[in-house]
Parts: sequence; structure tokens; C-alpha cells
Amino acid sequence: MATPLQVEPRLRAPVTGEDHVRGPQDAPVTLIQYGDFQCPFCGAAYHNLTDLLGQRGETVRLVYRHFPVANIHPYAEQAAEVAEAAARRDRFWPMHDWLFEHQDQLDPVHLSLGVEQLGLPVDEVDAEVTGHAHADRVRRDFVGGIRSGVSAVPALFVNGVPYDGGYDLPDLLTAADRAAEA
Repeated sequence: MATPLQVEPRLRAPVTGEDHVRGPQDAPVTLIQYGDFQCPFCGAAYHNLTDLLGQRGETVRLVYRHFPVANIHPYAEQAAEVAEAAARRDRFWPMHDWLFEHQDQLDPVHLSLGVEQLGLPVDEVDAEVTGHAHADRVRRDFVGGIRSGVSAVPALFVNGVPYDGGYDLPDLLTAADRAAEA
């Protein structure tokens, strides 16, 4: 039981049409990930979540939300804003994948190369990121994570409940299967 000064962790920001979703809308299992593109643990989780979606594509949908830990990862916020600039052009998931697959190359020069590789307008995206056109969106995700009890990344919620299991594929498959059966 929570005392008045303790807050029980639970998802406080429901999935909306503004979220970045991969998988069927009517999937019985929704995984919400709060992540940081520069975090190596998020990078490891990315590969396993990708495999999970490959194996449970009919029953699982993934929602990605930004939680850049800027005091540890200096390029995390900029990477999140680049992802949002790509999202504005319906290319969030390709940029999401590029960022996780190139975690060691998230400095501004390499980010611009990634934008170019995805066929996005480099000058426009750079101007949006420099002007922090998408900072409010990134901040909204971050605050939603804080309100939901996120204190470290990666953080997962399975059908709105904090997930405290392992991030290796067998653990994720077990969690998804249990949630689908519930």
C-alpha cells in the first residue's frame, strides 16, 4: 500500500494518436518503451524488442516515447529531436532504427549523414533541430515518463503496468505471452 508520499508506478500517459506505434492497433499487448537513443541498454533492448515484434507481430504493438538522459548522454536530446523531425515527414521508425543502429555516431555531423541516408531534407531537419522545433514533444514524453515513475531507461510498461523483468528475448516473449493470455 502506498503512503501519501509514495506514488505507485503505473502508466499515467495513455497511448494516443500522437504516439509512435509499431504493430497492430488492436493488438492485445501494448509495450510502451521510454528510451534514450544514446543509451547502450536501450540499444540492447531495441534489438530484442525488434525480434519480439518479429515473433509476436500479431499480438504485440510497440509504442516508443522519448526519455533522453542528457546529463549522461550529450546527444540524446538532439537525437530525439531528429527522430521527431523525421516523424513530421512520416519517417519516425526508419530514423528510430537508424539511431539505435548507429548509437556510436550521434554527434551532429553523423546525425546529418543519417538524415541524408534516409532521404530527408538535411537543411530543413537541421534547422528544426537547431531551433528546437520538436523540443516540446520530447519534453512531453519525458514528463509523462516521470509522472509514470520512470527513473532509468530503458523502461517498459506492458499493458500499462511497469515491467521489471529482463530485456533479453526469452523474458520479453514470456511477458508478452502472459499479457496476451490475461
